[in-house]
Amino acid sequence: MSSPAGVPVPRRGPKLRPLLLSDDERAVLERWTRRANSDRAQALRARIVLACAGPDVPPVVGVARSLRISADTVRKWRRRFLAERLDGLADESRPGRPPTISVDRIEAVVVATLEEIPRNATRWSRKSMAEHSGLSKSTVGRIWRRFQLKPHLTDAFKPSTDPLFVEKFHDVVGLFSHPPQGAAVLSADGKSQIPALEGDQPVLPTEPGMPERRTHDYVRRRRFPKGRAVWCEG
Repeated sequence: MSSPAGVPVPRRGPKLRPLLLSDDERAVLERWTRRANSDRAQALRARIVLACAGPDVPPVVGVARSLRISADTVRKWRRRFLAERLDGLADESRPGRPPTISVDRIEAVVVATLEEIPRNATRWSRKSMAEHSGLSKSTVGRIWRRFQLKPHLTDAFKPSTDPLFVEKFHDVVGLFSHPPQGAAVLSADGKSQIPALEGDQPVLPTEPGMPERRTHDYVRRRRFPKGRAVWCEG
């Protein structure tokens, strides 16, 4: 900051203390930043502290701009870390009945739901997660509702771009609902034992408040396309 005459103006307010990290603290913070899917708030706080770390104090406004947050948020978590170190980045306790399930066990359920796949299944159910975590099915359901996790849902995010999709749809469905006079309609499909599906776009994994999303179309490495209907004169 400088005056109209070009003379530097000293920074107002108290001088900030340098934020220095030990190797163990840096390792923990970097691990937390990789948990953006399971705990976005903690991941953001870890990024704030890492951005402010070092013997030279970076401008708070610059850190806030780079992380796209407010300067007050940077000051809050910088100050909390200096006062309480890693413990200061946790949410403050709230009044009420103390929880009967530890935060670590809740975090383990959330992380497993978002980052792991159960054995012999494509997604978690309340029963399989209860067996995996040692909690009851009702407790797993409450945790999922609290974090808006819906591993049982799959959504599509890509509409068809075929300009003749409607016409082709009517042609195929019409063969089954109203086949030509004296014709037999057959449907050719792939063998069920062939591992077939490969989406033309990557699967978007489930997130808090957002189910897993897949494209409706896919690539199947076989001779004929799925559901191809043919008819012949009888």
